[in-house]
Amino acid sequence: MAVPGWLAGDARVVAVRHRARLAGATTDWPSWLPEEVRESIVAAGIGRPWTHQVVAAEAAWSGRHVAISTPTASGKSLAYLMPIMAATAVPPQRASLGVTTGDLRSRLGVGRHTALYLAPTKALAHDQRVSARRLGPPGWQVATLDGDSATDERRFAREHAGLVLSNPDMLHRSVLPNHARWAGLLGSLRYVVVDEAHRYRGVFGSQVSAVLRRLRRLCAAYGSDPVFVLASATASNAGASGALLIGEDSPLHEVNQDASPHPSRDVILWKPASEAPREASELLARLVDDGQQVITFVASRSQAELISLRAAERIESGRRVASYRSGYLAGDRRELEARLRNRELAGVAATNALELGVDIAGLDAVVITGFPGTLESFWQQAGRAGRGERDALVVLVARDDPLDAHLLDHPELIFDRPVEQTVLCPQNPYVLGPHLAAAAQEAPLKPGDERWFGETMSDLAAGLSTQGLLRGRPAGWFWTRPERAVDAIDLRGAIGRPVEIIEADTGRVVGSVDRGAADRTVHEGAVYLHQGEQWLVTRYLPAESVAMVKQLDLPYYTQPMGVSEVHIISELARRRGGRGVVCHGVVELADQVTSYLRRDSVTGDVWDSTPLDLPVHRMTTQAMWWLVPDEVVAELAFSAVRLGAAAHAAEHTAIGLLPAFAPCDRWDIGGLSTVLHPDTNQCTIFVHDGAPGGSGFAERGFQVAEDWWGATLERLQGCGCDSGCPTCCVSPKCGNGNQLLDKASATELLGVLLGN
Repeated sequence: MAVPGWLAGDARVVAVRHRARLAGATTDWPSWLPEEVRESIVAAGIGRPWTHQVVAAEAAWSGRHVAISTPTASGKSLAYLMPIMAATAVPPQRASLGVTTGDLRSRLGVGRHTALYLAPTKALAHDQRVSARRLGPPGWQVATLDGDSATDERRFAREHAGLVLSNPDMLHRSVLPNHARWAGLLGSLRYVVVDEAHRYRGVFGSQVSAVLRRLRRLCAAYGSDPVFVLASATASNAGASGALLIGEDSPLHEVNQDASPHPSRDVILWKPASEAPREASELLARLVDDGQQVITFVASRSQAELISLRAAERIESGRRVASYRSGYLAGDRRELEARLRNRELAGVAATNALELGVDIAGLDAVVITGFPGTLESFWQQAGRAGRGERDALVVLVARDDPLDAHLLDHPELIFDRPVEQTVLCPQNPYVLGPHLAAAAQEAPLKPGDERWFGETMSDLAAGLSTQGLLRGRPAGWFWTRPERAVDAIDLRGAIGRPVEIIEADTGRVVGSVDRGAADRTVHEGAVYLHQGEQWLVTRYLPAESVAMVKQLDLPYYTQPMGVSEVHIISELARRRGGRGVVCHGVVELADQVTSYLRRDSVTGDVWDSTPLDLPVHRMTTQAMWWLVPDEVVAELAFSAVRLGAAAHAAEHTAIGLLPAFAPCDRWDIGGLSTVLHPDTNQCTIFVHDGAPGGSGFAERGFQVAEDWWGATLERLQGCGCDSGCPTCCVSPKCGNGNQLLDKASATELLGVLLGN
């Protein structure tokens, strides 16, 4: 679609980047592709493959681990399905062996050949099953394996399927601990596909890395050595990060030259005159009334609800919009997805739950409400618009946020910068230790297993022995306890089971919320939004994982308040930074939700504050911190209150800008500042990872501290407000409601600290 005139001429448009329509480049089908497989692909409407698809398929067929890193809708699925179908969809005695490095059975064409596909979401695996069945020849056995699979479906996957589509969680909890039952699959694996591999970063990525290393170890025990194919959005280090993910010493063979055609696309940066969600809802409504199908991405569940509700009120054409987010019941999500695909829904406001995993690419326009934290995520969301002959429109509506303001001032950071490098630490002992216990239960750990788990394995195993979890013997380490080791590991960092939200009058389950977010979202007295409806939480029972609610029409919303403390456990590194000292180390966080505010739905004014009695939550993670020397404090001559307000404002702005220097968003990190910290005896500003054990983001901040905090000073200096605003130092996640912030003093503090 062309940019509508009403949009192009709006003064709120601060930058536009146009990409012209691009033609694709095709090539011949691989010589080793069986004729019946080729015929089935052609019958599905694909006459010739794109060049990059064949390049990737040839590498995988020759036995090389491959990282395919091309944009959304570039055809990555066919690239890995070609070698998979050649190996698994044709009877082994008729399959062309080609130049493979598979095991002896595969070379001789004897026995079953299988492949495993892993996706970060169940929805994506189910979509890939549809795609595989559409492209594959008749009789090819394809099965999904997840927590919803019935017993007979699991048996079929074990015993008959050529391609099994699953997720890392199922592999971790069900397949690997019961590997003897899955020996037929594990011993016959020719290929393992890891889809959306760029999502496996931080602690989650380290968790999945450990699972994949456990998988490779057991495959080796059963006589297979599968080729890995990692598929991801455009990435700057897909080969290197892929090697780290699966446990290879050398980078994977990388395919990053996209030969598929692309429609034209216009990307607009929009500086709202009012709040970003309000203007995003206006854009959604206006584009829908223009006859477009639109998805609006938002940062939170509540925004998804509010934006869809506001847009529906403004739409004049009668076309329908809805919200989409996690926490909905599975049936409700599937219904929304189907209505999007058949274009019954003209628009949807969605969290990143719809960023991947559902085949809805090809919409006319994408509105992104606030920069999503990483360029990878931004371009992934943008890729939902346009496919084939359908041109694309993408609008980034900037939030009142330091990062968004910085990007509007420097649009080249969006348009001309490569996507972020993946931060991944498979040797994180908080992650690897529990997985070593799980691996030892699957099969005793031996010194040679350092091939899979790295050189720290023996020391960690010895530590687990000291704790009584493993028993060391000359032959290796053995699991000693009756329970399952995997049950102590949650790959996604969830603490306990989700809290169910139940309608008090009927007992109906309305939705759910992760335990980690429950204290802040469904505490007693909270207003919870669900599909455009307001629900008042009447009882919160964390021990029972239940929140009772009543549907009401309320003129206010609620905002949780809390306190945080940081205790330094160990300092890992320190260096000079300007006139101060920058440190990196391990810390313990203590967080507690202590009260909530009621705010007017129209004005945002605070009505009142209500105390809460909720437990303190503790977590060990990593942080960087900046020490402000006594001589700098003396030179500034600030009072203690003013110094605290300056450090607090600097902390907020720095947190908002770290995503410009590390692959995270501000919700992945947190911070704390204090005039006199008991562990340092100095004014100290902390920025910490938000996941147990650390995510690598704080460490990256330590490495680029001068550039990062220089940008922080620039943002404070460049903001036109008088005393602080969301564009510079007012934070949407401040636990004490942004009290005691001093923008001017923060500017002066950083200027002196950085030596400017």
